[in-house]
Amino acid sequence: MKGPIAWFVRNGVVANLLLLVIVASGVYALANLKREVYAEFALDVITVAVEYRGAGPEDVEEAICIRLEEAVQGIEGIKRITSTATEGRGSMALEVESGYDVRTLMEDVKTKVDAIDTFPEETERPIIALAENNNVVVEVAITGPTDERTLKELGHRVRDDILALPAVTHAALINVRPYEISVEVSEASLSRNNLTFDDVARAVRERSLDLPGGSIKTEQGEIVLRTAGQAYWGHELEHLVVTTRADGTRVFVRDVARVVDGFEDTGQALRFDGRPAALVQVSRVGDQDVREVAEAVRGYVSRAAGRYPEGVELTIWRDESVVLAFRLRALLDSGIQGLLLVLILLALFLRPNLAIWVAGGIPIAFLGAIFLLYWFGLSINSLSVMGFILALGMLVDDAVVVGEAAYVEQRRGAGQLAGAIAGAQQVLIPVTFGVITTAVAFLPLLFGTGTLGQAYGVMAATVICCLAFSLIECQAVLPSHLGHGSGRLPLGDFGLTLLAVVVVAALAVTPDVRSAAALAAAGAGAVLAAHYSGTLSRLGSAFAHVQVLFESGLTWIIEHPFRRLADLAFRRRVVTSLIAAGALASTASLMTAGHLPFSLRTPQVGDSVTAQLTMPMGTSATAMEGAVGMLADSARELQRELAREHGEPVVLHILEGIGGHFAGSRVGFVVDATGAHLAEVTVQLTPGERRLIATGAVAARWRNAVGPIADAVELSFVTARVARQPEVDIRISGDSWDDLRPVAAAIRAELSEFPGVYDIADSLSTGKTELKLSVT
Repeated sequence: MKGPIAWFVRNGVVANLLLLVIVASGVYALANLKREVYAEFALDVITVAVEYRGAGPEDVEEAICIRLEEAVQGIEGIKRITSTATEGRGSMALEVESGYDVRTLMEDVKTKVDAIDTFPEETERPIIALAENNNVVVEVAITGPTDERTLKELGHRVRDDILALPAVTHAALINVRPYEISVEVSEASLSRNNLTFDDVARAVRERSLDLPGGSIKTEQGEIVLRTAGQAYWGHELEHLVVTTRADGTRVFVRDVARVVDGFEDTGQALRFDGRPAALVQVSRVGDQDVREVAEAVRGYVSRAAGRYPEGVELTIWRDESVVLAFRLRALLDSGIQGLLLVLILLALFLRPNLAIWVAGGIPIAFLGAIFLLYWFGLSINSLSVMGFILALGMLVDDAVVVGEAAYVEQRRGAGQLAGAIAGAQQVLIPVTFGVITTAVAFLPLLFGTGTLGQAYGVMAATVICCLAFSLIECQAVLPSHLGHGSGRLPLGDFGLTLLAVVVVAALAVTPDVRSAAALAAAGAGAVLAAHYSGTLSRLGSAFAHVQVLFESGLTWIIEHPFRRLADLAFRRRVVTSLIAAGALASTASLMTAGHLPFSLRTPQVGDSVTAQLTMPMGTSATAMEGAVGMLADSARELQRELAREHGEPVVLHILEGIGGHFAGSRVGFVVDATGAHLAEVTVQLTPGERRLIATGAVAARWRNAVGPIADAVELSFVTARVARQPEVDIRISGDSWDDLRPVAAAIRAELSEFPGVYDIADSLSTGKTELKLSVT
């Protein structure tokens, strides 16, 4: 017998060296592989933003957005243009067609935008950039001071302290009002001093600045001259000279104006658990490990009690690394359960030695795939972990087929070495083509475009890498191990298999690594004690009798019921074909009728619920605070109700934010959804594995508890990390909210039972009693 399989079987050292190389490469790659929550994609989106301070949305649309759209309209390669006009700002997002170079198009866009000469004089320079990936890892809420300036200064201090951590590179203070010094000029003072408004503006503009004055060369060296006159604080502006009278007296800014050193009037506000708060957002940069960043921030928060004044509290808010940890835990649980089943079933029906080497193929293939991911520059993220979970059930199949074929040949008397070679060669073609056909099924996903296409490409690449190393392991390494006896092993085949089952079972039934290690050590000690006392030999003999029973039972099933059923299927080919066609038609009808929903982008329900509120442009600050207060009060009441019902807290924290929608930008590129008419209230729940009530049920109860919000344009309750667009809008009109509310509740309850319906958001239309239900 010749060929690569025979060569690897006869040269066991080479097979073991190959195994060692795969394991060592995988361990090295695992230690150096980048970990992130969501994979970074090339975002083919160009953003343009123009500030037009003091202008209303209508003015911004006419003066900024329309002119931007007209300028870029003819550029080839632009797939979609989306413009947004808000108070004081106009922005535009350009989605690039597949196949076009986004940076070349950005230069074309910059050329067209820079050529616009009809912008109002008050506009600032357009900012053109590529959309950025949102790599937020964790946020830290800061509460304590009630004074806005003190709170912001404390937020800056916390941000700087977090940036000083070795694992953190980027941290930002978000949703706080920018500093602003306003000069409020008095008309009476101007008349009294014979000045104009332009005189004051010119004085501030020309005298509050730093200017270089050149240099003077002397015998002792060169002296650089510079005037430092930039005013950074209100009291510095007050002392600027506006004019000097003929008699030598000077008129200062404080003589003609009131200087207010405060904040820009943006309407932004943030409250955490009912108290004023600042929020520090920590992001991952480059190849940083998301878990290292999150652990560093959590450690800093746990040690921060003595760093700041009394009453200051730091709280971890929305730790995104939990998503990756949850999926890794799901992968580990699935892998451990698979290993345990393979060990037990193959040991019962075939041989303990075969069970060990077949089960060992799973981690070997995973380590090889991890090395390929590292080689190709990919990362461990929620998408690649999903790929590992998909591949998990495929990896065992090849090894089981090869192992069973070798076992059959060895039982026929071919010998251990020759049986392993003959069995592996017998199934070489079907196993190889089985792997190739599976890989080919995933291959087209590697060439997907857009964010969704790239996401499925990451999963497909992971599956293909796992399949490749599964084929290598089952054709080169596994036959070599099956062809050599294990009598030299101290515990023998049965003892080694029992030890493996005990260790894997300890990992499967314990909640953490420490408990698993303790239980595994105790189990291993019991196996060793049984070996030295002779009990293990007696257990092995008893197991051999049980194995004979299982093997004979399986042989009887194959030779009698299964063989008769197969013969009947071959004789009644028409009936067999009709049954197969009926099963296929039933499956197709389930999908066509909507009983089995189909979605390429299933939302991931998290451990938080966000009520996103959109009010009409120009809504007063008092009205916004009242609307947000209504949402927050209902959330606090729900928090108390759930705590009474379940006997423990279900809602941990409540965050109220005015000035933007921030929960919707957790995934994908950074969304610039800001404005004084936007607000959101987010409730953070206990982790789903410890919570008896589902996230969607909490959202439904909160939605039902919220009364009508006057003039609200839209109110959406978001529970998913991936936002979805509404598919259907249903409008209900009535005489009063009391009439609409029970009808809307009944429709919502009915629609929620429909297959494929994920969420139902409602909003009360402005100026009339009309309720809109948006079904996604």
